[in-house]
Amino acid sequence: MAAPIRLSQLAADLGRPVEGDGDVEIRGVGSIETAGPGDLTFVREERYRSRLAKSRAAAVIAPPGVDAGALSVIRSPQPGLDFARAVRILAPRKHPPAGLHPSATVDPEAEVDPTAHIGPGCRVAAGARVGARSVLHANVTLYAGVRVGADCTLHSGCVLREETELGDRVVLQPGVVLGTDGFGYVVNEDGGFEAVPQCGRVVVEDDVEIGANATIDRGTLGDTRLRRGAKLDNLVMVGHNCEVGEDAMLTAQSGLAGSVRIGRGALVLSQAGVSDHVCVGDGAYVGPQSGVTADVPARGRVLGTPHDDLPRTRRLWAALRRLPELFARVRALERHAPGNGGGRTEDSG
Repeated sequence: MAAPIRLSQLAADLGRPVEGDGDVEIRGVGSIETAGPGDLTFVREERYRSRLAKSRAAAVIAPPGVDAGALSVIRSPQPGLDFARAVRILAPRKHPPAGLHPSATVDPEAEVDPTAHIGPGCRVAAGARVGARSVLHANVTLYAGVRVGADCTLHSGCVLREETELGDRVVLQPGVVLGTDGFGYVVNEDGGFEAVPQCGRVVVEDDVEIGANATIDRGTLGDTRLRRGAKLDNLVMVGHNCEVGEDAMLTAQSGLAGSVRIGRGALVLSQAGVSDHVCVGDGAYVGPQSGVTADVPARGRVLGTPHDDLPRTRRLWAALRRLPELFARVRALERHAPGNGGGRTEDSG
């Protein structure tokens, strides 16, 4: 943690007003339940008021109108966002020193900015470039011709294959692999499989973050591209020739087959799969474990396998829960129906 900071100073750094004792010192952060004296916490809604009343925190970031009780409070219309910014102030991450670790291997034909950090066991091949202040943690491998922009962070074990390109401020969590060959095969005369050469690249634009052990295939002929600000969670798979739009988000274990287009600001939730050549429109929502087999319009909301309109899918699922009861009622009606040995018929009287 950084040195303690007065609440009033922290609020000024965030551009928010303070209510209560602005001189209280903030030394750390915590959740409502775990925060102790000297810690800052946050709440988003009034429904957390009872839990906040029991908190031992020194101060809280809360929306206007939420009763903070005896706690000093920074008022914010976006408490989650301001709390994240406060954490960066209170617990800044240390930047490794510039330079090459003795165990790193950098080809003479590679270009590494003198302000970059190349950690132990890294391999930087011929023609690769690493930009200003970028950090390669231990055992990162850059194939020939890779471009890494400024202020990027590549965590341990990342592999960037030939000609992969990163913009500025890109973050790759441990084990990310960019530029793998796409899953493309053709059947030969003997009925076996021959791999289709994958001649494209992976291009990752500015401010993209990719989670641990995610894999992004290179394009078959053109590029696989992740647009500015896209966010990919752990274990996400993106096939060859895909395009993920600006500020789109793919959460854990979701996967895109080849040539998928994900629109700007779209959200694809965990374990959802999108079939090849499908377009998910701008601002669309794909629910968890969905199987998307056709285009989703801009701002569409879908769920299920095969996918369908979100409200209709929820109604269907609600009906499915009643099926055993409905089957039992139908069987009972059949047993008492005329001609089935039950009930009263016109000839039985």
